[in-house]
Amino acid sequence: MSQLQDKIAWVTGSGRGIGRSIAEYLAVQGATLIIHDILEDVARETAEEFRKNGWKATAIASDVSKSDEVDSTVARIIAEHERIDILVNNAGVTRDGLLMRMKEADWDLVLTVNLKGAFLTTKAVIRHMMKQRSGRIINIASVVGVMGNAGQANYSASKAGLIGLTKSTAKELGARGITVNAVAPGYIETEMTKTLPDAAKDAFLQLTPLGRPGTPEDVAKAVAWLASDQADFITGQVIHVDGGMVM
Repeated sequence: MSQLQDKIAWVTGSGRGIGRSIAEYLAVQGATLIIHDILEDVARETAEEFRKNGWKATAIASDVSKSDEVDSTVARIIAEHERIDILVNNAGVTRDGLLMRMKEADWDLVLTVNLKGAFLTTKAVIRHMMKQRSGRIINIASVVGVMGNAGQANYSASKAGLIGLTKSTAKELGARGITVNAVAPGYIETEMTKTLPDAAKDAFLQLTPLGRPGTPEDVAKAVAWLASDQADFITGQVIHVDGGMVM
């Protein structure tokens, strides 16, 4: 039997990108997936593809930065599945630029989606997880939340805040059997990073002892492990999936 058989997993921002890879890996392990995206057609198309592969998946579209939409999403999950076992806070945006030129709106948007969104989703699910006396919350942070990155003050601040949120909620929820951990990817090869200039890619690789970019599957494997019973005694930790970039 797969290690996540019959578990109900909500992966925010799982319509595409790293979030989709995480959802796929959890589905392969037997979980029932809530495929989530802010765009309804993206969530629906991805969920349909999952079902064609024989995986259990439901599509839900909502904005994680709006509390009423988050609450409605969780209410629907509970109504349809009666429980929620795994929350992966993956939804995020970037609006890069040097701090001196950064627009206040770009700062607010990144912090609101990346950090406030995780706060709202976590707050919404923990009441149900506390009743179950079990649950896994995995936040997708980033190495730049630890080391910083020029031109990403807003993104770095949001991911650093997410690490702080991870540790604080782990201390609050541990007594109820709920673990909270973060995964901090490094340079991961995605559609977005493929468009980076070669000089930027080379700079990232020079910081990576393993000498290669990571893959979305590398991140997904770490998430699936943290979601499984194999990680029962692990909470409040930041797992770096970065080829050694941050040590």
